[in-house]
Amino acid sequence: MDSWHGTTILGVKKGGRTVIAGDGQVSLGNTIIKPNAKKVRRLGEAGNVIGGFAGATADAFTLFERLEKKLEQYNGQLMRAAVELAKDWRTDKYLRNLEAMMIVADAGSMLILTGTGDVLEPEAEDGNAIAAIGSGGNYALAAARALAEYEPDPEKLARRAMAIASEVCVFTNDRLTIETVGPAE
Repeated sequence: MDSWHGTTILGVKKGGRTVIAGDGQVSLGNTIIKPNAKKVRRLGEAGNVIGGFAGATADAFTLFERLEKKLEQYNGQLMRAAVELAKDWRTDKYLRNLEAMMIVADAGSMLILTGTGDVLEPEAEDGNAIAAIGSGGNYALAAARALAEYEPDPEKLARRAMAIASEVCVFTNDRLTIETVGPAE
């Protein structure tokens, strides 16, 4: 989808920590409008949920606000809040037209949310998982999978994979916003 160009969001869950990284480039067609946008943020009152978006900015902020309300309604239970948001997103006339995707995570889970009602939990091996969305998502995903065996630190892994994606995808840059949940090493 053309409206999703200009961003790369990568989630890496490894060693009990989850990192979501997002590039900072905002493009309008083939023109870079802003190089340092913040597409990753903390959600919820406690800030123990992190999320990153790909898609139209206003749409993503609307979805972040709705997810925060669901988190409050369901006592911080990310899976339940995400499922309820996905139901609304799929059935509500206004929300149905929003063009965005999200990766959200807490200490226990990482999810991809889409406007078609999907709540996807990336395949996990030994509690580790990798997910990516956006125009450079497949590049970041491939790089992260290749590096996962060699890099134990999820933040270093995410930073390197995003650097690789920024070298390949013209809609992705190397000005990252990174948020982490889970115990520090």
